[in-house]
Amino acid sequence: MKIDLNTLTFGFPAAERDPDLHACFVFSETYKRLEKREKTIILGNRGSGKSALFKQLAENERRKGTVVIQLAPEDYAYELLAQVLRSEAQGSWQKHGAYAAAWKHLIYITVMKHLINQGCRFKKGAEARLYAYLRDNYEGTETNPIGMMVSFMKRLELLKVKVDGYETDIRVRKLKRLYTLEDLEPFLADIRDVCRAKRVIVLVDELDKGWDASEDAIAFVSGLFHAATSINATETNMSIYVSLRKELYDNIPALYDDAQKVRDIIEYIEWDELGLLELIGRRIARKVPELEKVSFGNRWNVIFSETLDYRRTNSFNYVVDRTLYRPREIIQFCNDISDKVRKSEVKDFSPFNYHQIAEAEHGYSESRLKDIASEYRFQYPGLQSILETFRGMTYSMERDQLIDHLIKILLGEIPIDADAMGWCESFDQDKLIMVLWQVGFLRALAVGGLKARRRSGSEYLGIHQISSLNLAAIPRFHIHPMFRAFLGMKEPKT
Repeated sequence: MKIDLNTLTFGFPAAERDPDLHACFVFSETYKRLEKREKTIILGNRGSGKSALFKQLAENERRKGTVVIQLAPEDYAYELLAQVLRSEAQGSWQKHGAYAAAWKHLIYITVMKHLINQGCRFKKGAEARLYAYLRDNYEGTETNPIGMMVSFMKRLELLKVKVDGYETDIRVRKLKRLYTLEDLEPFLADIRDVCRAKRVIVLVDELDKGWDASEDAIAFVSGLFHAATSINATETNMSIYVSLRKELYDNIPALYDDAQKVRDIIEYIEWDELGLLELIGRRIARKVPELEKVSFGNRWNVIFSETLDYRRTNSFNYVVDRTLYRPREIIQFCNDISDKVRKSEVKDFSPFNYHQIAEAEHGYSESRLKDIASEYRFQYPGLQSILETFRGMTYSMERDQLIDHLIKILLGEIPIDADAMGWCESFDQDKLIMVLWQVGFLRALAVGGLKARRRSGSEYLGIHQISSLNLAAIPRFHIHPMFRAFLGMKEPKT
């Protein structure tokens, strides 16, 4: 089989830039629950496929005639919001409620605009009333979503400050009308009437772009979640889908505290080895059509040597073990390997072997460590400096060895960045172990009932394989293989 190294790629790690996404998409159970509207809030780590799910959902819904509205990352401007709006202390107002009202207002107005732009130009009935309302109230006004939101928030802010200063009945009533969207209330029935013939979905994705953990950023996101769940509970043919990185969700109190109320509509994106093998297998067949009719595993074995020289390891197990089970990671690693081979002096294709994989591993390992540190920069600033303290150590260690190392960090005997020291001061070694586990840096020895979860040849499990674990009962840990090459970690002597 002739395979051209110059054209062999595994696609773009970022879904929004991948022209082959639809041809290679894995229709997982997660996607099916989204399509059925069983789940509308999507949580996942960076690179887990949130944008890919939304891109595929939008494509399929448009084919069905659904009105699809996508709010793009450039529509979010947390810095702008912080600049133009008073803080809660300055304005004496609760921003969570204000942003929830602003989001509902923005979503309904945006939906109305899209609905009247569909079909014939002559409007009648409900469409005519919506058209007239927009013409009389929003013609010539700000059309950028963030601009509309800022305008609405400024009106709320101005009224709230004046109310606190003067307590006039008129201003109180005006403020209440804004919070309850009283002006829109008469037209909600018309929106529902039009939506009976034109289903609408609104996709709000990549809220972490530009995220700065500010008061406005937190209120912006928590307000959106409240607005989306409220609209989804009342509208039958309009769906608001929201995606967010899991670590941001876990650290926004207004969301996390209300988790029980919306748990039934939240979908956590999780991948396993079979799912990732299918994902890569589909991408291989896209570039090598002759492999379309063979199994995903056999597609892999055409590109990679099935068994590596390194301890006779299965090649797919070796590669997937160097990920946190995120699609972006395995795509990146496979592309890095392919790029290394293409730049070498190899002229004829032969399945990639251990030497070629190892050549690409150091660069991949470095980028992943830095990406993970960046991913958690708001929760754990300076995290990279803590991970770097393990450089040159043996990657496998007893619990006591790990604790001894962490105590030295906490006591300042091993230097770390000032940013990291700031939050470490309130931590003990057990809390620091939990942090390293949560970010995927540590893997735990499978003991007791956990042994059933381990794959043959792998005695250690990471948070991507088992989310909850009593770390206090774990006697031995591994540094995750994804980080070892960059940190120059050594194998145990025995």
